[in-house]
Amino acid sequence: MQELTPREIVASLDRYIVGQAEAKRAVAIAVRNRWRRQRLSEEMRKEVTPKNIIMIGPTGVGKTEIARRLASLCDAPFCKVEATKYTEVGYHGRDVESVIRDLVEAAWRLVREQERVRVEEEANQRANDRLLDLLLPNTADEFDSVGQEESDLEVTLADESDPETFDAYSKVRQARSEERRQLAEKHLRTRDRLRAKLEAGDLEDRRVTLKVDQKQVPVQIFSAMGMEQMDVDLQHMFDRIMPREGKSRELSVKEARKVLVEQEIENLIDREAVGEKAIALAEESGVVFIDEIDKVCGPSSSSGNPDVSRQGVQRDLLPIVEGTTVQTRYGNVHTEHILFIAAGAFHVSKPSDLMPELQGRFPIRVELKDLGQDDFARILREPKNSITRQYRELLATEGIDVEIQENAIDALAEIAHQVNKQTQNIGARRLHTIMERLLEDLSFDAPEMKEEKVVVDADYVREKLDAISQDEDLSKFIL
Repeated sequence: MQELTPREIVASLDRYIVGQAEAKRAVAIAVRNRWRRQRLSEEMRKEVTPKNIIMIGPTGVGKTEIARRLASLCDAPFCKVEATKYTEVGYHGRDVESVIRDLVEAAWRLVREQERVRVEEEANQRANDRLLDLLLPNTADEFDSVGQEESDLEVTLADESDPETFDAYSKVRQARSEERRQLAEKHLRTRDRLRAKLEAGDLEDRRVTLKVDQKQVPVQIFSAMGMEQMDVDLQHMFDRIMPREGKSRELSVKEARKVLVEQEIENLIDREAVGEKAIALAEESGVVFIDEIDKVCGPSSSSGNPDVSRQGVQRDLLPIVEGTTVQTRYGNVHTEHILFIAAGAFHVSKPSDLMPELQGRFPIRVELKDLGQDDFARILREPKNSITRQYRELLATEGIDVEIQENAIDALAEIAHQVNKQTQNIGARRLHTIMERLLEDLSFDAPEMKEEKVVVDADYVREKLDAISQDEDLSKFIL
């Protein structure tokens, strides 16, 4: 995990997310506490458990975006899931334990990438050596032919005891030995010249014939009750019993190098060690973000039927958050030190509708605020890759320079806030709808346009959007 201070984490999140300082601070402290825990004594480390967080706020205010950006900041396994995907164990659908299996897969990819970086230089060297063997086949056959001639000569002269014959045989043998030495030296000189050209990139278009492993698409055998990984495990077992046969393909040196580097990386990486490191990393530094947690809230069904996708999911989630052991293909994973961050809009239900036992496992609660007109204006201006910049870059590929003036941004923010008040409040997601509607004609006509510069000001915005935004019935369907 990167040694980022809480202030640095908040500053990094500020580059992409406007407002919501309280939520950013809570997440930053939780992430930093993972780093602090790793520096405790082993005895104390076992006692310190993560303080799980639940983020409460309407849609479109930044809950999911905070999680997405946090994943790129933390050099730690991160898994984002939707609570609505899961059902109680024993029913059709994914069970909650698959969240942990997904986390371990993320940890495995992270560790494998680290191992890949470690062995990449050696893999490149090995790949280049194999390319040289393909470009310049070994002269062992020539050596063998010379050696065979010597053997034939030995058989022919074996019974000859005449000194002159023996002397002639010795001279021939010396000549053959010299011939082999010259062949070897010539081969090495040619190989060195080829290596220099290969490293200089002069042979990239040369064609070579290479055996390539055929990728096989695994057949899914089980789809429920935690058996979603059996297909891959069985495929791995079959590969060990009956190894795949490579298929000969003619590739350029550039293409062949990529294939050979991947093959050498696979040979150099110890998969078992990667699995062990992945489990340790997931247990000590793993972060699970559970979105839409409010969708599994609510009282039990009055009909008496089991509510397997709501109360059932909560019951199954409880032991995982509290701490249990989950079986994965790489080994058993203990979940007591994994950090869980849950988020939900809670329009219909309340956090208190969660099971009391589950509520107690999320001691930190953060409420995210609704976004207003000023927030929308900041979202359009401040983030590193703001929506306005995205559209400018897209249209620049058609040779059109779009200038969005400051008064246009203010007008867009005002319209977004107005439509959210009149219809359903979907937060910052409204800006995507409005921007798409604003630039729809421009995006359609861009390939045929002769103008190189288009200025978008407040008048342009009102011309395109006023009629729709002021008609409440129409805006419900279009904006």
